[in-house]
Amino acid sequence: MSSKRKYEETHPWIKYSIDITGRTQWLWMMLGEAKSKCEHIARAILEPDTSKQLHTVYLAKGALATTAIEGNTLSEEEVIRQVEKTLELPPSKQYLAQETQNIIDACNFILDELTQGRSLVLDVATIKGFNRRVLDKLTLEEGVMPGVTRSHSVVVAQYRGAPAEDCEHLLECLCDWLKSATFTPPPEQPQLRLIFAFLKAIIAHLYIAWIHPFGDGNGRTARLIELLILVTSGVPVPATQLLSNHYNLTRSEYYRQLDRSSKSGGDVLPFLSYAVQGFVDGLVAQLEYIHRQQWKLAWENYVSAQLVGLSSEIRERCILMVMALSDHKDPVPVPKLPELNPRVAAFYARKTPKTLSRDISLLIKKGLIDMSQTGVRAKKETVLAFRPFVAPSKSQPG
Repeated sequence: MSSKRKYEETHPWIKYSIDITGRTQWLWMMLGEAKSKCEHIARAILEPDTSKQLHTVYLAKGALATTAIEGNTLSEEEVIRQVEKTLELPPSKQYLAQETQNIIDACNFILDELTQGRSLVLDVATIKGFNRRVLDKLTLEEGVMPGVTRSHSVVVAQYRGAPAEDCEHLLECLCDWLKSATFTPPPEQPQLRLIFAFLKAIIAHLYIAWIHPFGDGNGRTARLIELLILVTSGVPVPATQLLSNHYNLTRSEYYRQLDRSSKSGGDVLPFLSYAVQGFVDGLVAQLEYIHRQQWKLAWENYVSAQLVGLSSEIRERCILMVMALSDHKDPVPVPKLPELNPRVAAFYARKTPKTLSRDISLLIKKGLIDMSQTGVRAKKETVLAFRPFVAPSKSQPG
């Protein structure tokens, strides 16, 4: 008869089993919604510059979230500049930049490996490699060795990690479990791949938090594991950063849910529900951004097509006018139209009020703007193919 390992007495909730079948229709509904939204994002058509901007913003959000939850104080704007390689910081802040740079580099490493066709297997060596990357060039406490499971006890916010002598074994068990049928959709239902990936990524994160196998960087390592699982399962790259962002934005609830999951004896359902809801909320916001960009491009193309045949000067001036109006939700008073932005102001600086009046009349006739007692507005809704008969929701781009 084999002897029990110490963690089985100290951490009985680490049991490598999960059963959420039939427990909550709500969770399965939200998982289905997350799947649907990921598929919509994957099929989104954007201009290359807009797509690149989306990747930059969400990589920055993910890197910031992953380090901010550990105490990093860089702003989102600073991390965006860091991703763009334009950030300059004083020496006193260089250690903060190193933390976020490690995450940026680790994320790019994962994406580059997959782009080059090299597979990244989620095994103990890969997890150790992630920890080594997130701690690279950082000043660490005595006894902390990047990429090496700890040999000492660790306590974080009153939570004691699993016994050090069991950490290697627990990581091996976790990797074996994540590869098992538990997280693999039935062969006859390949359409469930994304749903199983969401569950696998969140559970992997939770178990790394429970085990706490390393002397430092466990949370950052867990979030890289999430990224690897999601991106290799077909989740669009910008969406793979949303869980990290959610944990950071709801930091106190994140820690409360982690604490609750272990104290409940390993009931993972509340943490899953919390994580999936945040993931869906992030997907909604991402889709709204994509929708706004697509709407803007369709509207600009439509405006340009309606003004074909005019002289180049009049056409350019009118396009600028309409697109500048498009950035305003409320009607703009006629006297304020030449001040919409510097380019519009430059066009009308040498023109008489009659020119402005003629342009307004032309654009009204073309159906591109309309005028009321309060001012002029762009008719952006013209390019919405299927406008509802009810008032638009707040999620509809304005």
